[in-house]
Amino acid sequence: MAVSRVYRRFRSERARGELGDAAIGVLTQLRKKGPQTLKSLSDLTHVTPGSMSQTVNRLTSDGYAIRVSDPTDGRKVLFEPTSKGLEVEASTMAQGVSWLDSEIEQLTDAERDVLKQATDLLKRIAGS
Repeated sequence: MAVSRVYRRFRSERARGELGDAAIGVLTQLRKKGPQTLKSLSDLTHVTPGSMSQTVNRLTSDGYAIRVSDPTDGRKVLFEPTSKGLEVEASTMAQGVSWLDSEIEQLTDAERDVLKQATDLLKRIAGS
């Protein structure tokens, strides 16, 4: 419950009208992993291909991503971020990180140590 509340607070740092979580998540995956197929994006973000199709259609129609042919298999379509997409993803993440950094700076050293231990445990659980 606490992680969910922190996540909601993190998201609330975005300006109104910015892209939603799904779109930012896709742009983040494209930045980290390079061009991806619809299926690989669905798998990476744990959503159905139908949901992912809606997300990438919005991203491409708004100029945040483009469709390109797969250089190894011309029948496949890959999605890659545009410079506009990379800018909005970086800006959105920076806003949230800035807020979180300022909150963490207010903690004591002992509290930051506890938070680091909890983070390590949550990473382990998420990776299982």
